[in-house]
Amino acid sequence: MSSHFENARNVNIEGITNISANNYNLNHYSERSSETSIDKLREHIAAGALHNSAERYDAPKCHPETRVAVQDEVVSWISDGDSDDVPKEIMWVTGPAGSGKTAIMGSVGDTCQGKGILGATHFFSSFSGPANRRSKQYFVPTLAYQFVQHKAMSQVAAQILSAVEDNPAIFEQNLEVQLDQLILEPLRACRDRPPLPEWPKVILIDGLDECEADQYHDTARSDVSPRSKEDDHTEILSVLKKAASDPDFPFRIVVASRPEHAIKHFFTDVAKSLIRELFLDAKYNPDADMELFLESKFASIRRQCQLPSSWPATVGRFMEGSSGDPDELLKQVLRLPVQIHASVFSGSM
Repeated sequence: MSSHFENARNVNIEGITNISANNYNLNHYSERSSETSIDKLREHIAAGALHNSAERYDAPKCHPETRVAVQDEVVSWISDGDSDDVPKEIMWVTGPAGSGKTAIMGSVGDTCQGKGILGATHFFSSFSGPANRRSKQYFVPTLAYQFVQHKAMSQVAAQILSAVEDNPAIFEQNLEVQLDQLILEPLRACRDRPPLPEWPKVILIDGLDECEADQYHDTARSDVSPRSKEDDHTEILSVLKKAASDPDFPFRIVVASRPEHAIKHFFTDVAKSLIRELFLDAKYNPDADMELFLESKFASIRRQCQLPSSWPATVGRFMEGSSGDPDELLKQVLRLPVQIHASVFSGSM
């Protein structure tokens, strides 16, 4: 019996191209499909929001001698929080502007990566980098992309890429739909394959308060109220709460932000049962941190300039024992050549 496909070559069947009728190379099609999916996903992430991105190369990090207590607190909770009397799924690191939240989160990210427990990060920023670092629309895809890249999560990665292939419009849908299709459903699909010991343990999110409002309508219309950034903050927190409450979600979440009203309300009222709050106040002894920082910097200067160990304490005594304007006295000290610095403040002159 003859066939319409007898001796056929380069048959095009439902998107499968360049396939010999005698040898359907379905693996090739699958590979091309995966490549397309990861390219689509890559187009919708905020690459600069990753803690180790080139964009954040000069971002603040904690000096090795400072913020030791708070870093230990966060990393200990990530690693061993299940043993707490009342385990919590989310830690909220908060404090006023200038309290070092971003530096702490950057350093914690480095530590967790070194320990192999870092799953994903997202560092929002309202003043540096492209606009995608201050938009909620890139948030979930950025986390999903990092799971795809994680060597220990290959099974989940395949499910995420399949979800993108099945629904390329996922990136235009709301955060809850994105969370379900790009993260929760892929994790559920692997529920019969429990997380391996080398699976990561934590997601770090910094600067939530710097996420700005996305508008979906003509803001010039008088009959529609502009969306506020608080609305977007609450939407992000809502999906984090949903994720943390899901039994198939294996990660702890650390969120750092200023204690703005909408964020504080959500954490202290809506999601109170899930939250462990860490407020950066005097409990973590910032004065001692500053002293350690200055001592370390002075020691570095002494080594570089071959100054005696009494420097700069002798400078302080000189300024205290002299009359006159302190700024001018310091200028006098700074104008001295390095060789004179060494001899004057060692007491040999």
